[in-house]
Amino acid sequence: MRDRRVSLGQDLAWRLEAAAFDVFTFLMRLMPVDLASDVGGALFRRFGPLTKTHRLAWQNLVLAFPDKDEAWRQQILAEQWDSNGRTVFEFPQMDRIRPSTGRVELVNGERLQAIRDGGKPVVFVSGHFSNWEVMPAAIVDSGVVCQMTYRAANNPYVDKRIRDSRARYGVQLFAPKGGDGARELLDGMKKGESVALMNDQKFNRGGVAAPFFGRPVMAAPGPTRLALRFGTVLQPMSVQRLKGARFRAVVHEPIAVPDTGDRTADIAAGVAAVTRFVEDRVRERPGEWFWVHRRWPNEAYQDLAAQGLA
Repeated sequence: MRDRRVSLGQDLAWRLEAAAFDVFTFLMRLMPVDLASDVGGALFRRFGPLTKTHRLAWQNLVLAFPDKDEAWRQQILAEQWDSNGRTVFEFPQMDRIRPSTGRVELVNGERLQAIRDGGKPVVFVSGHFSNWEVMPAAIVDSGVVCQMTYRAANNPYVDKRIRDSRARYGVQLFAPKGGDGARELLDGMKKGESVALMNDQKFNRGGVAAPFFGRPVMAAPGPTRLALRFGTVLQPMSVQRLKGARFRAVVHEPIAVPDTGDRTADIAAGVAAVTRFVEDRVRERPGEWFWVHRRWPNEAYQDLAAQGLA
């Protein structure tokens, strides 16, 4: 597995990281699901605020909710650290957190059944809401054949373990981001397989501008392009945490991308619709979004610094 261009020291470090991943996974799978979730939430609530990303999350909240007071922001920060910690500690047990296990309530599940039985692929879109691994688990648990995109880990040994972990709950088709991933997505859709992509992260290279909480952000046009190319819809989904390691996965109304012949305008409209969907979900449950990501352009954070808020 080791690339000859990788130094022996780097390879050793990767193997040690993989061993730590194995130990963590082993310990988590020994625990009851709810206990593992509770431990993760408690640890992240305690130590998350001590990290550099805590400040970034606070800045993001100021950008998104400038009218909220400090007490509200601190409460949301505590909730998002709890959610992130639970998600990390739940990951090794995702095969036990699916609709078929009784831990995920599926809303509008008949839409997934229609996609499964209809023979026409769709483009699933979502964001990092609550435990975002619940979305692909719910899709494959419903019998929908779907390509799941992911960002490969830098450590190839850990990356293999992540893929193996996902295979435990049925996610076996992967399309790594980049040129090869794009070809896999196209090939899959040609065969009638749906695709699923996360759409709430910064996408500078080739991105399309769209408003997000009143400020422009660069968003990925890929989902909209795929929907236009295959004459299908964007199918939004979201995940809500109910209590502990129990969830609600919501299959929302599909987004029909306009096809006017003006490809640039149609893609911009689709990107704006997806970004608006993400914003609406964040506003509904702000404590369950992944705030520790530099979502806005650098200028937005520079404006905060100029105001003494950075």
